[in-house]
Amino acid sequence: MQSLFLKRQEDRRIRAGHLWVFSNEVDVARSPLNGFAPGEPAILHDWRGTPLGTVYVNPHSLIAARVVSRRAGEALDAALLRSRLERALALRERLFSAPYYRLCHGEGDFLPGLVVDRYGDHLAVQITTAGMEAQKDALVEVLDSLLHPASILLRNTVASRTLEDLPLEQVCALGEAPATLTVPENGAQFTVPYLDGQKTGWFYDQRRNHAEAATHAAGQDVLDIFCYAGGFGVTAATQGATSVTFMDASRTALDAAMRNAAANAPNCPATAIEGDALKTLAELRDSGRRFGLICLDPPAFIKRRKDAAQGLAAYRKANALALGLLADGGVLVTCSCSHHLGLDALHACMAQAASRRHLHGEILYTGAQGPDHPIHFAMPETSYLKCIIARFFE
Repeated sequence: MQSLFLKRQEDRRIRAGHLWVFSNEVDVARSPLNGFAPGEPAILHDWRGTPLGTVYVNPHSLIAARVVSRRAGEALDAALLRSRLERALALRERLFSAPYYRLCHGEGDFLPGLVVDRYGDHLAVQITTAGMEAQKDALVEVLDSLLHPASILLRNTVASRTLEDLPLEQVCALGEAPATLTVPENGAQFTVPYLDGQKTGWFYDQRRNHAEAATHAAGQDVLDIFCYAGGFGVTAATQGATSVTFMDASRTALDAAMRNAAANAPNCPATAIEGDALKTLAELRDSGRRFGLICLDPPAFIKRRKDAAQGLAAYRKANALALGLLADGGVLVTCSCSHHLGLDALHACMAQAASRRHLHGEILYTGAQGPDHPIHFAMPETSYLKCIIARFFE
């Protein structure tokens, strides 16, 4: 293996457990980045020459290297993949009674660049880095021998692949992937689009938050904003909601939500509203509509740090519009999957909107991503999902 050297004093974060090496931290005089092929393994050294572990390198990426082992010379290969995936599987099998979960959560499971979602006999895989891409064939073989799935779908369409100079593609690497999947969650059954769905088909990270929100649903008219396949709204319907209204810009998502509502809570009236959420929320407010439970789960408005100001404005507007539709004594569930928006900032979005409407609020629950999306102890970047449930009074 080649050696990758860090600049003076740039080893502290790595020694603390972080897995990323940024290009401006590399001593390119001693180890020119253009001397490495994308995905090539290397031994990482501090500026004194002390080995820190093994990385894979991508000279084309801002994150120039990712640590795969604290042992110098232990490269990412089939054996290491199997060891880490067996450890990840043991955790999920302890947490869940059925094989429906995120099996691998990238850096959280010490496998940078890899996400694997398990849907019973089907696996959805996302590879986001050149180093993991180089092990694609080995990964498929390991997953096949470990779990014997009916299919392995490589859902490599996530935009972050372009940051690693990787193509966007979707390929079934094993078996035949179905067009739709049925996912059990919190006592409901969700049929979701798989081949052309969002992300890998379902959002397991919200499992606990879906259940907690639904505890406030009985006897309430529920509004599920950015609903996708109805995770919040359908769960609420199964827990005694009077009605549920789904809102999304995607007709495919709305159709899935309506089907899931009918299948799981046929006696709960359901309505779908297609359109831009912020515009449609304003129209609903002006029409005088009010809801006892509102669930607001937008996409990441802040994908990069430079988008923080614009994204924060969007979160503020969405929360203000949602509060404008909330009945007196109603409950607002607000979420953010933007790493760059902290929990305190999300709370401030709610608090500012409540203050402008002269509302008294009380926080009932604060949640995060589920345990099958583990947070790396030294990487705050792996903590991204926030959920606040609060009740408001005039």
